[in-house]
Formats: sequence, structure tokens, C-alpha cells
Amino acid sequence: MEYRIEHDSLGEVKVPADKYWAAQTERSFENFPIGIEKMPAEIIHAFGILKKSAAIANNKLGKLDDKRLGAIKAACDEIIAGKLAEHFPLAVWQTGSGTQSNMNVNEVIANRGNEIAGEKIIHPNDHANMSQSSNDTFPTAMHIAAVIAIEDHLFPSIDLLAGTFRRLMKENEGIVKTGRTHLQDAVPISFPQEISGWLAMLEESKKQLSAALPFLHELALGGTAVGTGLNAPKGFDVAVAQAASELTGKKFVTAPNKYHALTSKDAVVFAHGALKGLAANMMKIANDVRWLASGPRCGLGEITIPANEPGSSIMPGKVNPTQCESVTMVAVQVMGNDAAVGFAASQGNFELNVFMPVIIYNFLQSTRLLTDSLKSFNDRCVVGIKANREKMHENLHRSLMLVTALNPYIGYENAAKTAHKAFDENISLKEACVALGFLTAEKFDEVFHPEEMV
Repeated sequence: MEYRIEHDSLGEVKVPADKYWAAQTERSFENFPIGIEKMPAEIIHAFGILKKSAAIANNKLGKLDDKRLGAIKAACDEIIAGKLAEHFPLAVWQTGSGTQSNMNVNEVIANRGNEIAGEKIIHPNDHANMSQSSNDTFPTAMHIAAVIAIEDHLFPSIDLLAGTFRRLMKENEGIVKTGRTHLQDAVPISFPQEISGWLAMLEESKKQLSAALPFLHELALGGTAVGTGLNAPKGFDVAVAQAASELTGKKFVTAPNKYHALTSKDAVVFAHGALKGLAANMMKIANDVRWLASGPRCGLGEITIPANEPGSSIMPGKVNPTQCESVTMVAVQVMGNDAAVGFAASQGNFELNVFMPVIIYNFLQSTRLLTDSLKSFNDRCVVGIKANREKMHENLHRSLMLVTALNPYIGYENAAKTAHKAFDENISLKEACVALGFLTAEKFDEVFHPEEMV
């Protein structure tokens, strides 16, 4: 490998000749050979937006000349487009402020910007990092990445699955089945009513995520090192938030209190709580689907789902609810991530939280996994759900809890006696009720209509 010599305040460093990073990135790359988890691409993308916005704001405020602005913007555009991904090699497990990733971006912008300009006019600290500190850029990148992940990726997946549930509700109008509570038979419910519960879970999760977004739209940029805004010109914070809004189409604003913005990660904790809520809802929905599809002959068997792949290496013909299993594993991971995010956010000592890389790594993983799993669950499972009307009808009419409809006519205690007699003697509710003398056969038929109990 060919190298070039770069330097920083600690001295000279050998850097691969074909990479745009410089000394500080190389030191981090060598000093933290930990794990396989790299700084998420979403954070690098957000840094591209952030640095371009900062350059625009600095130019507007008379701090950065047009020539340097043009070179920085061109380099940032390549970062935003993902063209320079190979030049961001750093591990998540680095300094807790994300300083080394901030400098990685600064160095790439400087070296690529100078290459674009055809002369060495951009310094990573003096120009790419002008009016900034790692302490306000990294939390800003966190918020930008989080907003984009939720609004542009997760919300469309939620809407896709919600749309399929709405279609299934219409297609299954008029189907009544047995309800279940405590995993035991309960009173009837229509299949569309059951599906409506799944739909409402998605809609409520989206509302809760939407409620968290205003806090993520607040940007720390302008607070610099400790929140005082040292070395940033007056109005920089407002100008950079405006520039970021124009670049992304999002409504970013400057955080009203930069001391809070640097040291507290409560906005991310709050938003991840909503992600955990969505994960919990998806766990419930996936479990319902696989229970209802259980069988095909010895389970509930009230719905069928697509057969996507063979389910066993030893049992021929077996097909498993694999998409449901995938969703539930994602839910478990998101719940674990929530614990990590919460613990890390509690460590904001004095003027800075130094657990930011692990916070955003877990947050973005949760958002990414939920985005992908909801779409896969929709496309490979839910779109193919079919009601087994015969099985639903059979289970409904075998349910002893239909006796609840008799409460107004024979009372709770007599209804309970009817249910127990029917169960103990393996006879119908009608036979038990008539045998006990509570109703005549004719009166029973008059008042007993399971399909009307919903």
C-alpha cells in the first residue's frame, strides 16, 4: 500500500495515499480496532448536510469566501450522495463525543474540496469546521439522521402495512369469529374488528413518533464546545438551521438552550420510546398472525399465510411463519436497544454527553430494522392473508363463551352452570341449557345468534 504523510498537533502520521482522510482519522482508525460496527451511513449523510449548511451560513455571515464555499459544497454533495463512503472507516466504539468522526468528515471535505478547487485552500479545522465544535456537530448530525430515518423511511413502511390492513378489513366484511382473551375462548368478534386493532396500533405508533419529531427538529449547532457559542458568529445558529431546512425540506430550528442540547439526549430517548412502542405492537401483531395461522390441521388454522420456504430439514412439507418470527426478533432487538439508549443518555456529565455514538448507532439500527421488517412482513406475509371461513365458523359455534349471550335471560350463575354442563358432558350449549330447564329449545333459538354478538 502506498502512503502519504499527514500531520496534526501530535505530529506526522502515515495515511493511505488513495484515501481522503488525514491524520486524526488515521489515529482513530488505528487506536480503536474494536468490533465491526462502523459509524452509520446515515450519520455520514447527515454530516454532509450539516457541513454544507454550516458553510452556507458562514458565507452568509461574511466568514467564508465564495471560492471556499463552492469547494466545500461540492465535496459535501458527494458525501450526501454516498459517493465517498469508503473514506469513512471509523468504529462506533471511539470517543464518546464523536470528535473523531467529525474530524473524519472535516478531513475528507478538506482534501476532496482542495482536489475539486485545484489548490489547497480548505483546512479541516479552519474552514470545514468553521464556527463549529464536535460537541455541537455530532448531536446535530444525530437529530438530522433521526428525522430523516423516521420521516422518509419508517413512516412509508408504516403506511404501507396500514394500507394492507385496510384492504383486508374490506375484503373480510361480515366474517364473525371467536374472540380470545387469556389465550382462552371469549365472546365473538368480527375478523375486520380484529384487524382494526392491528391497524390502530400502527396509526397510534405513527402519532407517537410524530409527537417526538418536534424535539428532534431542534439542532444543537451554534453551541460549539460547551453551549456558549464561542467562536461562532452572532446569528450562526439560526442561519445554519435555516440552511439545513432548505437542503432537506425539514423544519429544523435552532435549539433554544444549547447547554441542554449538548448534554441531554432526552429527545432521542423520547423518540426511541415511540420506536419501542411500535416494536411492542409489531410483536403483538406478528404473534396474532402466527397463532391464527397455526396448524395447518392441529392448530387454530383460522387464517392462511403465504408459504415462502420449506420449514424443516427433517419434516417434509412443513412450512413455518418465518416472516412473523423475523418481526418478533426485530422487536426484541429494538427493546434491547431502548435499554442501551436510555442508559447512555443518562450519562450527560456537566456540559457534554460522551455516549453519543452508541446512542445514535442503536437508534438508527432500531429505525432501520423496523423500516425493513414492516415492509418485508407486508410484502411477504400480510398481503397474502386469507380467512379460513369454515374454520372460523366451526370454532365460533363450538365456543362455550357464547353462553354470555344468555346472561340477560337466565342470569350469570345459570349461564355458568350451562357452560360447565356442556363442557363436562361434551354437548352443545343448547342441549345443556334445555336439559337444565333454563330455556325451551324454541326460546334458545330465538335469543341465541352468535353472528349478532359483535
